[in-house]
Amino acid sequence: MDEPVQLPADTDRVLTIPNLLSVGRLLCVPLFLWLLFGRDSRVGAAALLAVLGATDWVDGFVARRFGLVSELGKVLDPTADRILLATAAIAMWADGAVPGLVFWPVIVREVAISLAVLGLAAAGAARIDVLWVGKAGAFALMFAFPFFLLAEAGLATEDLWRFLGWGCAIPGVVLSYVAAARYIQLVPSALAARGSSEGVAS
Repeated sequence: MDEPVQLPADTDRVLTIPNLLSVGRLLCVPLFLWLLFGRDSRVGAAALLAVLGATDWVDGFVARRFGLVSELGKVLDPTADRILLATAAIAMWADGAVPGLVFWPVIVREVAISLAVLGLAAAGAARIDVLWVGKAGAFALMFAFPFFLLAEAGLATEDLWRFLGWGCAIPGVVLSYVAAARYIQLVPSALAARGSSEGVAS
């Protein structure tokens, strides 16, 4: 018996659940800032940040599981991650909740990646798709930051939260830089494939 043919996903779709989740993360950035600075609620800001970090995993799972991967999503998802991660890092640095040993590596890496993305786009290079190791690093950091916030929230369990924060931050930073090194290796292929709409396989 012939095996059923699997139809390719419609990558031109815009209104998909994963894309809506990515947009939702972006729309929640002002809410996070309001909770942290407007309401002075580190617990509330930490809870929201943890939920947003979880949705990053959910939208990727839904996209792959139900064939909802789209070209827009391949750009929107990492963009939302980068904006949320950078905003959280800068806001928490201003609040005094994130250690400098975590803040500076994260910010330097995000600025460098953002500039590289803009430079490659200006050069007409093919898009470099997000690597799983980079997503894993971002996922770990998106939980490290809430833990650091809880460690400064005046709770009796502050030592536990700080321990968990470092436990997520160290592998998160390491994985993010491993991903950055891999992206650098893919740059020649992206430049060689300039003008291609499919990007570089990852």
